[in-house]
Amino acid sequence: MRIADWIEDLLGPDLPIRFEAYDGSATGAPDAPATVEVRSPDALNRVVFAPSGEIGFARAYVAGDLVLHGDINALFQVRDRLPDVTVRPRQVLELARILGRNARRLPPPPEEARGTGRLHSPLRDRKAVSHHYDVSNRFYELVLDPSMTYSCAVFENPDDDLHTAQAAKHELTLRKLALEPGMRHLDIGCGWGAHVIHAARHFGVRSVGVTLSQAQYDLARKKVAEAGLSDMVEIRLQDYRDIDDGPYDAISSIGMFEHVGIDNTGVFLDKMHDLLVPGGRAVLHSITTRRPSKPPWFRPDFIRAYIFPDGELQPVGDITDAMQLHGFDVQHVESLSQHYGPTLHRWHHNMEQNWDEAVAEVGDNRARLWRLYLAGCAFNFDEGRILVHQVLATRSHEDGHHSFPFRPDWDPSHLQRFGG
Repeated sequence: MRIADWIEDLLGPDLPIRFEAYDGSATGAPDAPATVEVRSPDALNRVVFAPSGEIGFARAYVAGDLVLHGDINALFQVRDRLPDVTVRPRQVLELARILGRNARRLPPPPEEARGTGRLHSPLRDRKAVSHHYDVSNRFYELVLDPSMTYSCAVFENPDDDLHTAQAAKHELTLRKLALEPGMRHLDIGCGWGAHVIHAARHFGVRSVGVTLSQAQYDLARKKVAEAGLSDMVEIRLQDYRDIDDGPYDAISSIGMFEHVGIDNTGVFLDKMHDLLVPGGRAVLHSITTRRPSKPPWFRPDFIRAYIFPDGELQPVGDITDAMQLHGFDVQHVESLSQHYGPTLHRWHHNMEQNWDEAVAEVGDNRARLWRLYLAGCAFNFDEGRILVHQVLATRSHEDGHHSFPFRPDWDPSHLQRFGG
């Protein structure tokens, strides 16, 4: 048996992409939109000894033992086969005969996270955040828009550039909070500071942004100073559990809730509720998941191993139920799911345009990993396999009433003026 025969036996016939192996064998149509090159025996070793087919293929790809030629999006056509691949004992024996003395168990690539300690403890959360966000500020500059906003944008028009769309997202979110000059605003998971800078500059509020990433903290403080807003914006290197200087008139959390963990949902929401002034508003912006009937192509084991260690997604209904349970009045829920595909496609395009510099900054392995991550997540959002929502909630006054208007009081028609 040759390698191509073994691959076809593993994945099935009529493959939508082509495989070409180092022994000269091949399977799949010659004119397939993408070809996976099996460069060495280590590619097969990584697949057969991995805890799942998805992790095995990811390890081989990240390590450079599998090389993709052509359209990376074509790779995702095997999504319904790859996650459930199980190497049967017969196939292990056949591969052992193919590899001979080259058969061996390899350690995972160094880019694979290995969580230690209690799940979602402050120390482990700090390490998980560092794994993803402390890679290189310069690398993120190559991928993101000039504001370095790393969350779903809002496109008023399909052809908006990314910077315009990110400014629109900040504006929409902050208008939902009904900010007025002089208010205190807290942003939990502030990234590189774009949201708090927008809040101070355009709404005249005093904003506090917290992050667990040292790299984000350093650059966000620099950006605040360059914007001339040091007297209005404070950036902290701080765990959300340690924030104790409430109350705040408004709280936002954009793209951070995914790191909290399902078991810590109550801890996070209680802290947010306690920090919010009675009558105040909070916006929680998070990637969400569907029920298991339509799983994403990337299962949690891949995302947790390489992208967001310990990250967990929840259905939006579970989030709103939890917010109600922990004292919030949920006022408005908005899906931004149709906006995340275009956001990710633009990030992917930026990375491809700056590929050589990206590789020089973070290395071949991590650059390949990000190529797979961005393209795969864009595919998932385009197909509606994962979603993103904003939930607007209020804290009632002590006597039980709230001052939320009868109808939403924000108008999205103004957003375009903040682009450029």
